[in-house]
Amino acid sequence: MAAKPMTKAQLVSALAEATETDKKSAGATLDALAEIITNEVSSGGAVTIPGIGKIYCRERPERMVRNPATGEQMKKEADKAVKVTIAKALKDSVNA
Repeated sequence: MAAKPMTKAQLVSALAEATETDKKSAGATLDALAEIITNEVSSGGAVTIPGIGKIYCRERPERMVRNPATGEQMKKEADKAVKVTIAKALKDSVNA
């Protein structure tokens, strides 16, 4: 069974410890990073975080989908989806 994911509070604590700053400034840095990524991706851009991966928005075309409960075919409008491509270094460290 997989371990529980790291919470924001745990991430802020680890970030504060790694950068030798207080938790308040580490939390502000994390919130600012999330806001920058959100603004860039929502405007159609992409953000590359070295060693982690690339976050970008992809447009999906209009398509036919099936309702699994009824089996009914219906048309789904075109939409956008946020995608993350994981960096090779991170993949290699996980698979090592």
